[in-house]
Amino acid sequence: MIANEGPEPRPLLRRPAEGELIDVAGVRHFFRLTGEHTGDRFAFEEFTLDPGVVGARPHVHHGHDEYFYVLDGELTLHDGAGEVTVGPGHLLAATRGTPHGFRNAGDGTVRALCLYTPSGYEGYFREVHAAVAAGAQITDELLAEFRSRYRTTSL
Repeated sequence: MIANEGPEPRPLLRRPAEGELIDVAGVRHFFRLTGEHTGDRFAFEEFTLDPGVVGARPHVHHGHDEYFYVLDGELTLHDGAGEVTVGPGHLLAATRGTPHGFRNAGDGTVRALCLYTPSGYEGYFREVHAAVAAGAQITDELLAEFRSRYRTTSL
């Protein structure tokens, strides 16, 4: 249900356990809000990566922006020029056309938030998850195929 739908707009309250969990290639994406909740304006997730997990190899989005905010641990970000490792409180704004990627190169679990605007990219994670559940192997080619459906280019 869209939060401001109906004759009298109301805010949408999501309780801590409410959301859509999509576990893909070692990244646990917990979408608290998707386009279904926001009239396709944005999607919002909390994600976790265990040590050694690559969240996303460098890529570029042409149809949406992503904003990463680190809550716990150290997240290694590809910022277009190279990699930088950041901790809690750091924010990366990966606006359309900017190369970016992320991984957990550290020893502990990373927990971070990601805001997508507009929404829609959550569909990419759903498709990858469904393919893996059906027995597909995660390859760079498979990810590039799915990304292309969402105006995203792998680097």
